[in-house]
Amino acid sequence: MRILVSGSAGFIAGYLVEELLAHGHEVIGVDNFSKYGTVEKSYDAHPRYRFVQGDAKDAGLLKELARDCDQMVADAAAIGGIAYFHEYAYDLLAENERITAATFDAAIQAFKHGRLKKINVMSSSMVFENAAVYPTPEGEQLRCPPPSSTYGFQKLACEYFAKGAWEQYRLPYTIIRPFNCIGIGEKRAACDKDIASGNIRLAMSHVVPDLVQKVLKGQDPLRLLGDGTQVRHYTYGGDLARGIRLCIESETAVNEDFNLSSPDSTTVLELAELVWRKVHGDTPFRYVCDPPFPYDVQKRVPSVEKAKRILGFEATTSLSEALDEVIPWIRRQIALGGI
Repeated sequence: MRILVSGSAGFIAGYLVEELLAHGHEVIGVDNFSKYGTVEKSYDAHPRYRFVQGDAKDAGLLKELARDCDQMVADAAAIGGIAYFHEYAYDLLAENERITAATFDAAIQAFKHGRLKKINVMSSSMVFENAAVYPTPEGEQLRCPPPSSTYGFQKLACEYFAKGAWEQYRLPYTIIRPFNCIGIGEKRAACDKDIASGNIRLAMSHVVPDLVQKVLKGQDPLRLLGDGTQVRHYTYGGDLARGIRLCIESETAVNEDFNLSSPDSTTVLELAELVWRKVHGDTPFRYVCDPPFPYDVQKRVPSVEKAKRILGFEATTSLSEALDEVIPWIRRQIALGGI
């Protein structure tokens, strides 16, 4: 199968492209390097991988690339941590709407006049920003209040693009919602502004790289955003990539939506102490709490039963195992100045 992946130089896409190539697929990646600058991937020279440097808002380019592909993964987006939601509230909405419209225009044309069979839409757990049902099942985004952040609202709009393209053009889709992806490859974005957290700059204010870099840089007491009781499901990028591949390959995934996530709930405080112990061992763990950002969702607990039942997908990498990969990588990035 030939698959077009937009945003192929991004964090999750790095795991996904590797997964797709490992399972025999051909991949065309497109990215403009706007987030991290020019990056090199281990699979750049793979015989079944072709990279095209270009803008995902360029509908003409996407139409040309999608025409001879079997499926598309719409992963390109302006994205960052919670500080990013506040610094770029309008730009996030506007830029991502332009990307989404161009992507669907290309997919619809490739479906009507080319060989494209389906679009796979990378949504977000942020569509459940105001959910009050836990574990939160697929479909709850239609019942709970809409997201408060422009980022979450735009991700919900992506899902409605898929719905509209199906209703009007019969373009098949799969909606994919990753939950708190963690792994290697996530660096400080080129457009990030400095946000202080004690004596350390936030690394996009994504909680795992932020806590790891603070601990590695010797911050003591460790500073947390909020009181540490926020609940998340930290999901390893390799597991997510496998789930996304199953969404692409499975005929039962057509016109469905899936939460892809670890089943394990972890508070920010539990995460912080786990990172601390892995770096500092038995050294006393001390922390202080800073005021949180307004869009710091207190509880994000997905239902994972649908993905297990329909796709046979389960996230199997523990948070501890993922941190054993992430911490050394961030240590190297600190030395190189990447974080």
